[in-house]
Amino acid sequence: MRRTCLLLAGMLVAAAGCGLTSGSPMVDDVRPGSIGQGEPLEGADLTVTSKSFTEQLILGAIMGIAFQAAGADVLDRTGIQGSIGSREAVRGGDADAVYEYTGTAWITYLGNKEPIPDPRQQWRAVRDADRENGMTWLAPSALNNTYALAMNQANFRKYGTRTLSDVAALAKKDPGAVTLCVEGEFANRADGLPGMQKEYGMNVPAGRITQMDTGIIYTQAAKGACTYGEVFTTDGRVKSMNLVVMEDDRKFFPNYNAAPVINTRTLKQWPAITDILDPITRKLDNDVAQTLNAKVDVDGEDPHQVALDWLVEEGFVKEG
Repeated sequence: MRRTCLLLAGMLVAAAGCGLTSGSPMVDDVRPGSIGQGEPLEGADLTVTSKSFTEQLILGAIMGIAFQAAGADVLDRTGIQGSIGSREAVRGGDADAVYEYTGTAWITYLGNKEPIPDPRQQWRAVRDADRENGMTWLAPSALNNTYALAMNQANFRKYGTRTLSDVAALAKKDPGAVTLCVEGEFANRADGLPGMQKEYGMNVPAGRITQMDTGIIYTQAAKGACTYGEVFTTDGRVKSMNLVVMEDDRKFFPNYNAAPVINTRTLKQWPAITDILDPITRKLDNDVAQTLNAKVDVDGEDPHQVALDWLVEEGFVKEG
């Protein structure tokens, strides 16, 4: 996932073998819908990139298909392992555009320790800091792929918790009611379980916390084997398994809002990129992300086809 790859800059040469110099042309038969009218990118050769997890593959395809509809020839370099490789591809000019997350940039790339609670202010801070790196952040989406705790419907009806403050209160009132299923990384990160428990005054004994792989957490929470499972808020399994996500009412977890990041030289040459991507980005929220991610992770569909279908359904592009 995006938060697990914290490679040092000096190791980026190794990342080059993970996709920075590979890629294949996108060959979708698309034309302008509500975006790309007049094909303002005709003559442009653009390279899109992404990380390798489902949501990123979909977002990278969305971006590339939109550019094609606006007249560009697009090289697909999506699916780079880890976080830093795709960023460095854009920064160094090996790629032109990527959908990135504000919290990842602020903490992982720019080296800050404290997230900014307000999502818009977090985006502005990243935008301003990255100007000197030759990257321009376009307007952010409401899509916020951050940590959360979630429970199944039966436990929701039983305990009625809606916020993390409610979970903390339940753990104090009825300690036996609260069991947690979490990833090993989340269990040990300052911005994960330890920090969450400290922020909310939540005291869950170690014996009631089980560490497991990400995919298993969702199934265990859905079955009720643990009262609460650690989830990502845009994961398709949240919707498909009908889980109830607890609100982070004290805004402890960083904001991970997705936004297009464009190589500044590319954007100066092709300023229409902003008008092409802004309407699409405005449509992206957690509900959309959960639906699209589920089509891949639950239904087994191809990420690129899911992206194309959504763009056509929303009227952004037309096929043929």
